Amino acid sequence: MSLMTTLMLAGGLLLLNGAAAPAETRVDLALVLAVDASFSMEPDEQDLQRHGFAEAFQSPEVHRAIRQGMLGRIAVIYVEWAGAFDQEIIVPWTVIEQPADGPAFAERLLRNPVHRMGYTSISGVIDFGIQQLRHSGLQADRQVIDISGDGANNTGRTVTLARDEALAHDVTINGLPIMLKRPSSLWDIEDLDLYFRDCVIGGPGAFLVPVREKAQFVEAIKAKIIREITDRSNPRSLIQPAHDALPTNCLAGELRRHQPTAR
Repeated sequence: MSLMTTLMLAGGLLLLNGAAAPAETRVDLALVLAVDASFSMEPDEQDLQRHGFAEAFQSPEVHRAIRQGMLGRIAVIYVEWAGAFDQEIIVPWTVIEQPADGPAFAERLLRNPVHRMGYTSISGVIDFGIQQLRHSGLQADRQVIDISGDGANNTGRTVTLARDEALAHDVTINGLPIMLKRPSSLWDIEDLDLYFRDCVIGGPGAFLVPVREKAQFVEAIKAKIIREITDRSNPRSLIQPAHDALPTNCLAGELRRHQPTAR
């Protein structure tokens, strides 16, 4: 492997579609898949999440959604994240256009081991996602950072500052809050879906899809990716909170980190 290729892979700048794509590739959507790999995620949950994304890109429904775009192609990068400086590119920028491109992306994804890291910095992965979009060499009609996670921001800068800067760059942030278990430690917060709604997602057409059961994982991921590709808004919110009187505290994760018994 040449030094230039190595550097491009390290920065997530290599565009794959059988071969490297030319600079300034035009796509309907540039999509950053930002997947939680912190220690709060159980290994079986991480494995389920990884296979959920792989199955989505292997599905005919996702390919049909891509083909319905004006150009009929998107670009995707898959990143696992945890702390403020813990982001790992698992599959670099990949152009998906032909029927074989989605399964090839899924195969590369499944070949790589899952990384487990400490802390949770949603702000860090938003900033990292912006950098990947900025230096991708893509001309995208839409730019989206798709964040999945099971906890609130507890390290790095304030999540709302990172979110607002992303929105200023015309980037939409969508969310997949993972709510498979009841809050049981100081790191956990109630109503993670409301936290994502009020503190994380934003931009034109922004939405979130909470996952409350393992059986929902694969279909939730596929439905979310199809909606991101087609940019079709659901007339009703995908979450219907039973109580929503008080505003969400966007520093909930940081406050838990500074409690004396938190680890």
